[in-house]
Amino acid sequence: MSKFYNALMLTTLLIPCVALGNENSEAQNASSLTANLKRIALQYNQNSVSNREDPNYPGTFTSDEQEVFTGIFDGNIEYSNDSLVWLNSLFMEYGRNESDKNGEKTKSENADKILFTTDYTHKIWKLEEGIVGPFVNLGYQTEFTEFKDAEDGEKYRTKILRGKTGLKLYEGKYFKELYAAAVEEADFTYGNTNMKTAGEIGYKFEYQVRDDMKFVSDGYFRKFFVYDKYRNTDFKYEAETNNRLDVTIVGNLSFAPFVNYKIAKTRAAKKSRSNTTVGLSLGYQTDYKFW
Repeated sequence: MSKFYNALMLTTLLIPCVALGNENSEAQNASSLTANLKRIALQYNQNSVSNREDPNYPGTFTSDEQEVFTGIFDGNIEYSNDSLVWLNSLFMEYGRNESDKNGEKTKSENADKILFTTDYTHKIWKLEEGIVGPFVNLGYQTEFTEFKDAEDGEKYRTKILRGKTGLKLYEGKYFKELYAAAVEEADFTYGNTNMKTAGEIGYKFEYQVRDDMKFVSDGYFRKFFVYDKYRNTDFKYEAETNNRLDVTIVGNLSFAPFVNYKIAKTRAAKKSRSNTTVGLSLGYQTDYKFW
């Protein structure tokens, strides 16, 4: 692994420990610990896929043009004080469709992702709305089921360790998160570790349309520059945006029409592939403050 990657991993793990250990000032004692159930939802999806016949894409970026149901869980535990924000998050989604055509059963997935992350942001500049500061992030991405690779016909499961470091706007008036970061990935999906270096920008946006209605959007763009090895399904770039309109039904229960868009291009592909998903979701969210 590269020196940059090792340093990034060490920094990600040590900074929160140091920050928590230095809570001696009166200002730092004004801290909070909150468990946030950002969203647990059942979605009805309809997918539209471009360039789906190109074999030079990983099994994690394939889906049929069909109607399916998807389950989503998005939650975190947030520790915050006057000098830092530390988030430990879990995001999971899964959607599968089974059909019986001419006596033959087929199965396809339109969503399969598990992502664990720990994210530390140091508060340097305080704005009227939000804070700006450097951040480090360590995440592990995998999936519930294996996929069959078009190149060798073998089955694999996504296994990616991803580190990021950069600058972030946090809890702004509309942009709840806006960042630019350098990224280092250790991709060991196919056995031998493949190190990749990239740049990334991302956002989380919220706008309160009225008391019972809120527009929510998040997304990222990631561009890869350096690879340790060659594999035709390695992404050259990937981007994703998820948009929904949350309408409160009662209490913490909401109904939301949504549209999600994802696009990517691999090293061997001649054209990019995109996946557009539209649908409706029924969701629940809440939070619990420990102190």
